[in-house]
Amino acid sequence: MATPRLRSVGRKTLSALGCPEADVGCLLVSDHRIRALNRRYRGEDHPTDVLAFPQGEGSGPPGQPGLLGDVVISVETAARQATRAGHSLEREAALLLIHGILHLLGHDHATAAERRRMWALQRRLLRAAAADLR
Repeated sequence: MATPRLRSVGRKTLSALGCPEADVGCLLVSDHRIRALNRRYRGEDHPTDVLAFPQGEGSGPPGQPGLLGDVVISVETAARQATRAGHSLEREAALLLIHGILHLLGHDHATAAERRRMWALQRRLLRAAAADLR
């Protein structure tokens, strides 16, 4: 997975969302590691594809410089999902990074309406930020 491309996706996504000066940490980990994080912070004892850890409550409005938080992506889960979806691991990782950034900015998908809005925004951001990904 080419991390410079993933970094570019993150930058483009933050700019499109109105916070070009913000920083987001991105960690690429194993299923074992993300399972431990999921268990510790969400009480869910299984691997997941992505976790988002905001810097803190009220960490500042979008557009302000500073660290929004961290996005943790399981490379193993992303690879399985990419295979099922018929696209590259890079593209799946880009989608998961965008998903995590949206969570850092307060988006959620707990209800059907939220899910529709968030998924539509994800698709739009992925098209704009990841046009060069397979």
